[in-house]
Amino acid sequence: MSETLTHLDSNGNAHMVDVSDKDVTKRTATARSVVRMLPETLRKVIEGGLPKGDVLATVRIAGIQAAKKTPDLIPLCHPLMLTKITLDINVLDECHIEILCTCALSGKTGVEMEALTGASVAALTLYDMCKAVDKGIVICETALLEKHGGKSGSWSANRG
Repeated sequence: MSETLTHLDSNGNAHMVDVSDKDVTKRTATARSVVRMLPETLRKVIEGGLPKGDVLATVRIAGIQAAKKTPDLIPLCHPLMLTKITLDINVLDECHIEILCTCALSGKTGVEMEALTGASVAALTLYDMCKAVDKGIVICETALLEKHGGKSGSWSANRG
């Protein structure tokens, strides 16, 4: 684990990291959010039985849009030219749905924050679309699953 917080200068002030001397490499990251809801709510999501329309299409578009807007939301993130964003939605069981956001580019800085933002906003959108029928929805987990590229290479949450 790195001992240096790169977004702080030598005086402890926040700053945007200078990436101008970094190499351009292919970089990818995948993040996950899990949302828990009542079984009948999840059934309505899957079957299209909610009054706001196609919930999963809206969730997918919201996550993609959020990943593209990450530097507008996270103050020290670099604006990036993402070349790929995917949003996969999987039903885990009768109460849980998983949202996976993968972002990619060829660039000088990683896309972890874009993947995390995409997964997070997709989960929030799922909550928004369903809150009228289920006030107890919980966003259980948001985490980086893996990243590839750059000086630090690959990392996976599944490593021992």
